[in-house]
Amino acid sequence: MQGSKISLADALECRDRVAPKVFAFPVCASPVRAAGDDDKKRGGDRNPGTAVITKTKPQTKRPNLYRVLILNDDYTPMEFVVHVLERFFNKDREAATRIMLHVHQHGIGECGVFTYEVAETKVTQVMDFARKHQHPLQCVMEKK
Repeated sequence: MQGSKISLADALECRDRVAPKVFAFPVCASPVRAAGDDDKKRGGDRNPGTAVITKTKPQTKRPNLYRVLILNDDYTPMEFVVHVLERFFNKDREAATRIMLHVHQHGIGECGVFTYEVAETKVTQVMDFARKHQHPLQCVMEKK
């Protein structure tokens, strides 16, 4: 084929013989209507031949957020509270120590802010872990 030239008409004719054109149209049970079709039936003549198609975006509401708080007590060791903050709230050693000292000095400290399900799960995990290790540590959640 190298060096031979073929005209456009010959190429198109060859293509049509090899792969003939096939057209398929979708079959509808009912005719498709535009937004202004009802106006035409009623005699309304706003803009003949034009249709308005609107796409509404659903409005989603942001979920309520809840603060997870640790309460101070006189029996739970500070190191245990730091360990809980590292393990269940993914705090580094420095942030966990800072929160633990805030709990120690002020009686309460915020561990994080989460959606309801996540906050509830974290409170349950902390309380179960504290009971398992025989500490009276209290963890609660409140709506932000």
